[in-house]
Order: sequence, then structure tokens, then C-alpha cells
Amino acid sequence: MAGARLRVTGGSARGTPLAEPRGVRLRPTSGLVREAVFNILGDLVEGARVLDLYAGTGALGIEALSRGAARATFIEAEAASCQAIVQSLARTGFGERGTVFRGKLPGALSGAPGPFDLVLMDPPYHEETAAETLNLLAERMAAGGMVVYEHGSKYNPPERPKGLVQSERRVYGDSAVALYALQEGE
Repeated sequence: MAGARLRVTGGSARGTPLAEPRGVRLRPTSGLVREAVFNILGDLVEGARVLDLYAGTGALGIEALSRGAARATFIEAEAASCQAIVQSLARTGFGERGTVFRGKLPGALSGAPGPFDLVLMDPPYHEETAAETLNLLAERMAAGGMVVYEHGSKYNPPERPKGLVQSERRVYGDSAVALYALQEGE
């Protein structure tokens, strides 16, 4: 993805280029999809405690910080990606509001300090651990919490992950986004 010049699409850091890790093959969420997701979320982002899973470049979590999220925790397995996220947090001025954990999911989820109001997931489209990770999120979320799960538009996301209810699904070309809410009474 080198040379693509990934940038923050909105909020206080709009237009700021994000660092891109060298030697790591990524499929960052496109600017169009990020813009659409944050338009859907609207006021839910303001003051939110955000968890960015399979963080890659950190674009989703940094976008949330730019749009008023209080804090963002990033979980990513690749060391080069973690370093790029730290660089991007510094570039945007969000270094004190972001925490980066290196680890593989779903195991690394146990180290993330919750609860979270908003979880942003952009796993590789054929990632075998994504459904298992999704099933563990309800216990890490605050009341009224929301999960945004990006996936390939040719594939269906899990319909009933444990403790979550799918509220909608939108398709943007080859990408799709499923939104899950914390199940009432959880």
C-alpha cells in the first residue's frame, strides 16, 4: 500500500497523512467507507472509548479520535503496523489518547482495558479468528455499545454473535459493513 497516501477523512485532523508500515500487506479501509461509517455513527463517536481491532494502519481508530472520541485502543499483530500507528498518533497529535497493543486476536483482547463504547473491526477478509473475536466482544462493551465489522461484500458476517444483535449491513463495492448493537439485558 506504499505511496497510497492514506489520510484522515474528517474531524480535527482531517487531511493528515497516516504512516504506512513497510513490508506488511494491508487492505486499509478506504476513505469512502470510513466516511460512510462515521456518517452512520454520527454522535456516537463523541466522547467514545474506542477499540480498533486488526488495526493495520490504525486509520479507523485515528479517524474516531479525529471526530471526537475520548480514547482509542489499537490491537495489531504486526510490529511494523504497531510502529506506524504510534507514528500516526504522533502526527495527528493524539498520542496521549491512543494506546497500541501488539498481539494476535482473539487472545490479545483480554489485555485491552474496557469497557468500550465503540469497537471497529477490519479483519483480513478470510481471517479465521474474526468470528471468535466478535463472539467475545459483548463482555468488553459498555451499555449502548456498537460494533462496526468490515468484511468482503461477497461474504455474510456472523448473524448472531454472542450478546450482539446485527442492526444493519451496508455494501460499498467490494467492502461491506455490518453494525452490531449490544443485546438488551446483556
